[in-house]
Amino acid sequence: MAQRVEIKCINKTDRYNAHERIRNIGGTNGDGSRWRMSVSDAIVKIEDGTYSFYVSRGGASVDVIVASNNGNKYIKTKNDGLQPDNLLSLPECPV
Repeated sequence: MAQRVEIKCINKTDRYNAHERIRNIGGTNGDGSRWRMSVSDAIVKIEDGTYSFYVSRGGASVDVIVASNNGNKYIKTKNDGLQPDNLLSLPECPV
């Protein structure tokens, strides 16, 4: 069973294409330490069932899924349309 993990922040690239704008996702562990992972690693972990990511929005949990556009895989929240706006609206992860 996949470990359910909340995404609390992202790091963006300088690209304007919404499907290529997120470079890293991140959050906090149970002990308060921070974690960060590349989107490509997150895609692998979602697809192999290691992790199940979600974003908290308005008190609700919104699942993060892998999508594809023109053969390029990216992540987005389940209820987003084509652009991953719920993820793009998260704050930047600290360096």
